[in-house]
Amino acid sequence: MAVLLLLDLDNTLVDRTAAFRRWAAHWAAGHGGGPDDIDWLIATDNDGYEPRERFARRIAERLGLPRSEPVLDELRAGMVAELQLDPRVPRALAAATAAGWSPVVVTNGTVRQQEAKLRHTGLDRLVTGWVISEGVGVRKPDARIFAHAAAEAGLPLRGWMIGDHIEYDVGGAAAAGLDTVWLSRGRRWPGELPYRPDRVADDCASAITALLQA
Repeated sequence: MAVLLLLDLDNTLVDRTAAFRRWAAHWAAGHGGGPDDIDWLIATDNDGYEPRERFARRIAERLGLPRSEPVLDELRAGMVAELQLDPRVPRALAAATAAGWSPVVVTNGTVRQQEAKLRHTGLDRLVTGWVISEGVGVRKPDARIFAHAAAEAGLPLRGWMIGDHIEYDVGGAAAAGLDTVWLSRGRRWPGELPYRPDRVADDCASAITALLQA
């Protein structure tokens, strides 16, 4: 029987932080901004958790632009264009699929934006399917989104979740009864939480490979 392998998208399958840094540098340079503006963009982005519409308005205000709508369009399109897939990820996903695992992406966000990322990077051709919060009306860490992902693969809600977010990916998946791998990204696990990941890894490819070898 296939094994369910759920995967976060941003800062798990793809390095969103690096992509945003590239976008911020290019965008600021093209709009009269300097190093301070790049630092501000990165800090205010809050690793993607600042709501996009509000973020676009704040960018327009900082740089004295008359409208925020073009900023929002450039922000969304630019983020997709700057994404680069680590070549180890496709190899790890192919190995997992060959070994009988069924990889499904579970991500918060809008369907249009997240699907654009999947198609731009080719991940849409490497996974069994995906579940996006806007499309199913529920967000991580709600256990129901993981149930949707299992249904997408046609499997029971048993298996593994790999992700970088402590609450959304590890806490949510653990509450749903899944085993978890936390991508630490240089961070320490907070000791005061009532849950812990089953494994810790540096990056997604390494996490998948370790699961296959276990």
